[in-house]
Amino acid sequence: MSKLFRRQIFSVWESLQEAQEAFEGLLENGQKEEMAGLLADCQDGAIAIGNQIEAVYGEGTKSVQALEEYCETLYHIAEGLKEAQGCKENLALAGRQLAKARAHMEEEAPDRMEVAFLPYKASMWDSLESIYLAAREDPDCDAYCVPIPYYDRNPDKSFGEMHDEQGEYPKNIEVTDWRTYRLEERKPDIIFIHNPYDDWNLVTSVEPRFYSKNLRNYTDKLVYVPYFVLDEIEEDNEAAIENMKHFCFLPGTVYADKVIVQSEGMKKIYIQEYMKAAQEQGAKVDREQLEEKFEGLGSPKFDKVQNTTKEDLEIPEEWMDVIRKPDGSWKKIILYNTSINTFLAHEDKMLRKMKSVFAVFKAHREEVALLWRPHPLLENTLKSMREGLLEEYQEMVKEYKEEGWGIFDDTSDMNRSVTLSDAYYGDGSSMVWLYQKAGKLAMIQDVDIIEEE
Repeated sequence: MSKLFRRQIFSVWESLQEAQEAFEGLLENGQKEEMAGLLADCQDGAIAIGNQIEAVYGEGTKSVQALEEYCETLYHIAEGLKEAQGCKENLALAGRQLAKARAHMEEEAPDRMEVAFLPYKASMWDSLESIYLAAREDPDCDAYCVPIPYYDRNPDKSFGEMHDEQGEYPKNIEVTDWRTYRLEERKPDIIFIHNPYDDWNLVTSVEPRFYSKNLRNYTDKLVYVPYFVLDEIEEDNEAAIENMKHFCFLPGTVYADKVIVQSEGMKKIYIQEYMKAAQEQGAKVDREQLEEKFEGLGSPKFDKVQNTTKEDLEIPEEWMDVIRKPDGSWKKIILYNTSINTFLAHEDKMLRKMKSVFAVFKAHREEVALLWRPHPLLENTLKSMREGLLEEYQEMVKEYKEEGWGIFDDTSDMNRSVTLSDAYYGDGSSMVWLYQKAGKLAMIQDVDIIEEE
């Protein structure tokens, strides 16, 4: 039970206790009408507490049973207001039952913090995982991983297919079904999210009830942690800042109480660009408040990639068929990453570049294994924004899979590919920065260089 939820139910209990103390005076003064009204209010309050407890803990708790007994006694008091002596006895009984309910609530709802993590893409879970694991190990904290559904966006921006990836999380992560974890009832003390877009994203959208503007109503603290990392940027690098500034002022950064970014340097840029964007919209901003709002504590993605070793990996046998040489030794493994931005910028040229890359690696497949991992939302983006490229891209994927000389990774575990591979080749993306953190070689492709040309 969250501290916020606990405060609410015990606040109602305090009101019931105050009413209990007022009953005797009303009875002695013959204020039966007032007393009848207060008895009804107390029944309503006890029922409200019971309903809240059952919503979180289910039926059959001792505290709800005690509250039911308390309500029954209040009913008898209301029925027997003409019998003053009987009322006094029942009032004493109600007081004992109320104290009993309190004792059971203390036992069944201990004073612990509740933290809910609401990822949407399983492949982006690494941006929250180390925080979740730390919370789960805290004896004074209850941590819940509650993967939320998301929709593809159609070209007209309406919602298309819904995706629910809660079955794709690592085995060591206990997942809670979003349909049974009711935020409005549980009111977790902290909610962590890694999707900042609400309805601003043109490719996907999380279920609207989980937009950050709504989540802030169900918690004391909404925390946004970016699902990506960026190359570190110098404060005077205007071109680099221009390319990333759109990340700084999104619904998630606006509505969150805390925003955790990858470094102190990035924190400065976020604050600077947030202030500019807010002022352009006529909003007043307080720099001191933004200094508190943004924290440059680092990214859990760094924790994941630095703490994962090859010995930790479960490698599919079909991957090993590509990786192993006939003598049992391993080929060099190159991770090939294709990003959304490069596709949108270069379109047909990007398709030609990829065909060229595949031809080169296919020719050298006896010594080098290619592990192709396109951005998880690349195909959805083409459906929504570049339909003319979709069919050719899908045909390329189909041919690559069927030929079987390389590995195609569309799983949710990006870190497996990062850890398994020996070097990176492909578009500039957050994976490049992760590779640098892992101490591995990263090479950026140039779409203008086509091998056969």
